[in-house]
Amino acid sequence: MHNSLSERDQLVNWHPYTQMQTAPPPIGVTRGEGAVLFTEDGREFIDAVSSWWVNIHGHAHPHIAERVCQQLRTLEHVIFAGFTHAPAVELAERLLKLLPQNQARVFYSDNGSTAVEVALKMALQFWFNQGQEKTRIIAFEGSYHGDTFGAMSVSERSVFTRPFQQYLFDVEFLPVPVPGEEEQILAQLEKLLEREDIAAFIFEPLVLGTAGMVMYSPEVLNRLVERCRAKGVLIIADEVMTGFGRTGKRFACDYLGQEPDLMCFSKGLTGGTMALGVTTSSQAIYDSFLSEDKTKTFFHGHSYTANPVACAASLASLDLVEEQSFLENLDRISASHAAFAQTLEGRAGIKAFRQTGTILAIEFEVGQTSYFHSLRDQLYNLALDNGVLLRPLGNIVYVLPPYCITNAQLEKVYGVMEQMRNLVVQAF
Repeated sequence: MHNSLSERDQLVNWHPYTQMQTAPPPIGVTRGEGAVLFTEDGREFIDAVSSWWVNIHGHAHPHIAERVCQQLRTLEHVIFAGFTHAPAVELAERLLKLLPQNQARVFYSDNGSTAVEVALKMALQFWFNQGQEKTRIIAFEGSYHGDTFGAMSVSERSVFTRPFQQYLFDVEFLPVPVPGEEEQILAQLEKLLEREDIAAFIFEPLVLGTAGMVMYSPEVLNRLVERCRAKGVLIIADEVMTGFGRTGKRFACDYLGQEPDLMCFSKGLTGGTMALGVTTSSQAIYDSFLSEDKTKTFFHGHSYTANPVACAASLASLDLVEEQSFLENLDRISASHAAFAQTLEGRAGIKAFRQTGTILAIEFEVGQTSYFHSLRDQLYNLALDNGVLLRPLGNIVYVLPPYCITNAQLEKVYGVMEQMRNLVVQAF
């Protein structure tokens, strides 16, 4: 008889990014509160990675839960082609007020990958509708924009995309302009922009997440965008991970003087409550689809487009994002990370450390860096044994917590990261 969640799960489920033959049994979680997850066997874990970067206000937040509950009693879903509803209208109105001034329209989808897919299709059809042959996209090496085919195409080609390589469209990849490489990368971009077929430049602003939290400055990004803008190339900011506070401001693009043409959101959009994606566009992008010719329509949609319950969760999350305490927590966590990072300078076992806002990453000195480095499982299990959920990217461990995390909980996370450093020193 299989009684536990973990045992029952292994009989029926297939988990993401998991080699099911060798993976340990999944941990059964029964509830969450604040920054803590509670398991069926009585353990507690500080969710230091916000459950894959989505949870920004804490688990089971009462304000979001109440708003979702109210919406479920009113309208659970309605087709969004030919119909609309209050949560979708209000969310678009409020979100656009927070974004760069040129953002004028909201297109709803289901998740981060689809938000990116929508942006890519909008950018390509923008040129198609005008009869211009602009079909190439520029993206950063090491980038990750999602797991659908368009999103995979503009992401790093790796072991994750290898089985699908022949189905992905060609992209012009540009190295990330990390400190010391800025001028070289700007020169490479200038060379690329001599081409006549560049349609758009897509990027994760300031931080490339799955690349190992690789970080670069707002100043160089601004210069890259300026050069693309001068050549008429469309700008796509993928803020699926960086949006809603991760970089220390509400949006990473708040650091820039330049404005994107298209922006992509998901993850923290609903406070981590449920699935929803958003792609926002400038008025010029939107206008390029307006025509008496129906073939210029944007033919894209999802069954759950603008789901009222998901929109209600997002509205509740925005209530919290707009509070002064939200910004205060960003500053508190950012300062705490910076103070801890200073203690890592020159320490044995530390190859590098990086911090932008509430994101802190430590790269351990273990020789060759790899997502599949054997150290990964040791670090992961060490953290779990100490009541902290961290998901190392090979030999890189990062903390990206819910903003409700307490100072004491942060100190516990830092303590586990220090134990990880000791493990690395002893092993290597």
